[in-house]
Amino acid sequence: MNGTTLSTPQPHHSLHSSVTKTTSLTFSPIQSLTFRHRTHKRNHSFRIRCSSSRPPVVVVGSANADVYVEIERLPREGETLAAKSGQTLAGGKGANQATCAAKLAYPTYFVGQIGDDAYGSLVAAALRGAGVRVDQLSVVASEPTGHAVVMLQSNGQNSIIYIGGANVSGWPSALPREHLELVAQAGIVLLQREIPDPVIAQVAQAASKAGVPVVLDAGGMEGPFPPQLLNFVDILSPNETELARITGMPTESFEEIAQAALKCHELKNVVAIAVWLSFLLLGKIADNVVGIVVADCRVPTGVKQVLVKLGEKGSALFVEGEKPIQQSAILAKKVVDTTGAGDTFTAAFAVALVEGMSKKECLRFAAAAACLCVQVKGASPSMPDRKSVLDLLNCQ
Repeated sequence: MNGTTLSTPQPHHSLHSSVTKTTSLTFSPIQSLTFRHRTHKRNHSFRIRCSSSRPPVVVVGSANADVYVEIERLPREGETLAAKSGQTLAGGKGANQATCAAKLAYPTYFVGQIGDDAYGSLVAAALRGAGVRVDQLSVVASEPTGHAVVMLQSNGQNSIIYIGGANVSGWPSALPREHLELVAQAGIVLLQREIPDPVIAQVAQAASKAGVPVVLDAGGMEGPFPPQLLNFVDILSPNETELARITGMPTESFEEIAQAALKCHELKNVVAIAVWLSFLLLGKIADNVVGIVVADCRVPTGVKQVLVKLGEKGSALFVEGEKPIQQSAILAKKVVDTTGAGDTFTAAFAVALVEGMSKKECLRFAAAAACLCVQVKGASPSMPDRKSVLDLLNCQ
C-alpha cells in the first residue's frame, strides 16, 4: 500500500433501519426522516429516529430491477437466441452507489423513487439488506419501478436496455423539505443522470449552499447539462466515452483525455462567451444584457475536478491547476460481469474522500473496489465489503 495502512472505521450503529409509525416522541427536522408513499390522492409519512456521529453519504438517483440474461453473444438483426440463464437483481446507478457505500461500512442514505410493484419491493429489500437507509425512498403508485434488461455475454461484457419508470416520472416539481434537509446534513452527495435534470439541479444547489461536496456521475441521459448545474458540482465523473460526448473531443489517448478534462474546467466560460456572442451577432446587447454576461463570468467556472474512469486502463483525476493523478487498474483474475463497476468506483472514491484519505489513496481504494466488483455477477450483489477491499489493497 505504498506504506499507507487503511483501517476499518468503527461500526455505525444505525446503518440498518426499519420504517416505523410516528410515536409521541419529539423529533427535530434533522433527527426525523420520512418514508413517503406518493399517489394522486395521498401522501403517507412515517417518521423514524436517526443519528450519526459521521455525516452520511447521501445518494440521490435511480433504482432499478435488472433482468439479467446470460448469452454467448448478442443476437443479430431478426435473430432469436436462447439465453443460458436469467435472473432479476436490484440495480440502477443510484441504488448501486448507495449499496456500495453502505457495504464499505459508511452510513448511507438513498433518495429515489420506486413503483408500487414487485420490482419495487425487490429493490427496497436489497437496499435495506445492504445497510442503506431508505427513509427517503418514495413509492409512486402511478409509475412502474425502473427496470433494465442486461444482456451478459460470456466474456463478461454487457449491453443494457433501460426503462426509466418511476426514476424519471412522478417527481414533485419542488423536492420535499426533508429531502433537502438530509442533503444539507450529508458529508458528501452523489448524483447521476438517470433521474430528471431539475431534480439533480435542486439537490446540487441545496448541497452547495450547505457546503456539502457534490459528485455527479455523468452516466445516464445524454443531453447537455442544465444551465448553471456545473456551478454546484465539485467532481464530475465520466468514463472516457461520456467525456468525449460531453466535450465533443476525442479521448483515445491520455493526452486527449487530459485536453477533454481541461475543457470541462472551462465549460461554464464557454456558455458565457456563447451567450455574449449570440447577442453581439443579433445586435441586441443592452446594458442589462452586458451586466448579466459579466455576472455570469464572475461565478465559479466549470468543474474544478474531473474524475475519469478508464476501465481496464485505470482512472485519472484532473484537478484544475494541479498535476493529473493517474491510477492503474487493479486487474481481476477473472472478469465475470462489468455491470456496476463504474458505480462501485465512484461510490468507493466518495467514501474514501469523505473519510479524509488523500486523492491518490481515494483512487487506489476505488480501484480495488471495482476490481472485486467485476468478479461477481450482478450490480448491487457484486459490491464488495470494506474488509475485502482492504485485504486486496494490503496484498498489492
